Amino acid sequence: MFTEISSDNLVKIYEALGREATGKVAVKISTGEPGGHNFLDPHLIKDLVQKVNGTIIECNTAYGGGRTNAADHMRAAEEHGFTAIAPVDIMDADGEVELPLEGGRHLTRDIVGSHFLNYDFTIILSHFKGHAMGGFGGAIKNMSIGIASANGKRYIHSAGASTTSWGNPAQDDFLESMAEAAKAVADHCGDNILYISVANNLSVDCDCDSSPADPQMGDIGILASLDPVALDKACTDLVRSSEDHGKIHLIERIDSRNGMHTLDHAEALGLGSQKYELIRMD
Repeated sequence: MFTEISSDNLVKIYEALGREATGKVAVKISTGEPGGHNFLDPHLIKDLVQKVNGTIIECNTAYGGGRTNAADHMRAAEEHGFTAIAPVDIMDADGEVELPLEGGRHLTRDIVGSHFLNYDFTIILSHFKGHAMGGFGGAIKNMSIGIASANGKRYIHSAGASTTSWGNPAQDDFLESMAEAAKAVADHCGDNILYISVANNLSVDCDCDSSPADPQMGDIGILASLDPVALDKACTDLVRSSEDHGKIHLIERIDSRNGMHTLDHAEALGLGSQKYELIRMD
């Protein structure tokens, strides 16, 4: 963990993980819904993305908005400054593919943008913040719903019931489905994946919200791990242990959605562990 959020520290924390991104490298971020403003700053991530010669990857959304098709999504990526720092690939522009999933309670597969198979290594570069449905959005949300195609997003949201409708699943079933989709991505990548989260602009709302609430608490820092469960747990723990009184809003959002259950199910699936050691590098 670095407390200071800077482009230099983003590169340093990647290097500290000791897992080199080689081959054709995908960097999964949220390009941010038009109207939103809390997404990761292109100037912050530029040095890291260019160091690994990365391509920024995204998939289209499954709700009405400015990123429902590849042309509009690419326009949003351009307007938000991402096309100026690296190539951007809307991975489901040409369709979708299925990743196998073993041991899922709700999902039998994960449906992702077809271009995902073109990459040799994936960096899950997440903006940690709240989320209206999941409680919080971190590495697991970014690699599950984020890499899923529009149909795949509906499949996760409906807890495996549909690719055409969000359905009306029990909350825990939705949370468990996010963990299961993330497990499919991790299994596909093997050791060719790593996870970095920037805990800044800590709104209770996701970057997929076109009118997100303003952050009520201060920034926390940059965290990284080879374990997405540990990374998400550390981020939530740091919110809870913060002396910033504004944290109450984010904690309420996480707990009102039972957001920590995502990590319980992910751990049960073998995606990672909620036990970790926090190494401060400042």
